[in-house]
Amino acid sequence: MAHQSLYRAYRPATFAEVVGQEQVTGPLAEQIRAKKIGHAYLFAGSRGLGKTSVARIFARDIGCSDRDLYEIDAASNNSVEDIRALTEGVYTLPFASPYKVYILDEAHMLSKSAWNAFLKTLEEPPAYAVFVLATTESEKVPETVQSRCQVFEFKKPTRAVLAKTVALVAKKEGCALAPDAAELIAVLAGGSYRDALSVLQRVLTVAGGKELARSAVEAATGAPKRELVHALVAALASRERGKALAAIESAAKADTDMKLFLELALEALRSVLLIRMAPDLHASLKDELGADEFSALEAFAKEKGITHDTLLAFLTAAERIRYAPIPALPLELAVLELFPEDGTR
Repeated sequence: MAHQSLYRAYRPATFAEVVGQEQVTGPLAEQIRAKKIGHAYLFAGSRGLGKTSVARIFARDIGCSDRDLYEIDAASNNSVEDIRALTEGVYTLPFASPYKVYILDEAHMLSKSAWNAFLKTLEEPPAYAVFVLATTESEKVPETVQSRCQVFEFKKPTRAVLAKTVALVAKKEGCALAPDAAELIAVLAGGSYRDALSVLQRVLTVAGGKELARSAVEAATGAPKRELVHALVAALASRERGKALAAIESAAKADTDMKLFLELALEALRSVLLIRMAPDLHASLKDELGADEFSALEAFAKEKGITHDTLLAFLTAAERIRYAPIPALPLELAVLELFPEDGTR
């Protein structure tokens, strides 16, 4: 396997290769076709969604050469002096392109004085200058700047899309990834393409082999075993306080990341409620969860122990766990609040 990171190796090179961001790539491609290029764009969305990759593709497709493409990390170049140096360079003609493109990554990190200096350039830019501001926190970009930009929101991919993506990349790397293994990687990625491929790379490096099951992902990442999560959910479904506390203790003794264990439990509890209360969502849930996981959670849904109160109690645990001196304690409190005595609620 190549030493280059999978995220870089499989970075999209064309708009057609960008997955799940048609609301961005479609309008940009149309602008290029119609030769109606704006002078400023704001790409907003959480980390790892491909904002910088799309900016590079856009720059290339409007004819900007590498010599006329400038990428600035605003997190470390955020002073007014940095922006003044940038704006002075803007007014020199491109070397060999119709456009000079400036990509400002983490643009929200610019200081107030830097924004003020930059605003003057945005108001009256030279015709050949194109600015692409990429940010994970668009609310920190001044309204005066946003009003001068075309704003594009990047969407987080669904778990199904992430699972499909990592399975495809694994196949290109010569490995068959089991569907439930791909699903776990998608959960661990937290809605980020970059994180999904980083997790996959760790799994491929540690596990090896041509076929990888979910257990290989659990071993390589330290993710909680599905059996531990199901043990807790099963106990909650049958309203058995003792078994629920025992499941939490088993997870803690297995050196499990309890925050991740809680996240997976919340995912399962949510799915149980949706399976029971929203039959119209069964097809999409089965696609999202995988047939085996859907079948297991469907069995839990037939019991009445898991309610909206269950989900609320564990959501409260998620708020508390960050500050808990004993990571298992918020989960145990949730169980005790739900079931003061076995079978009473």
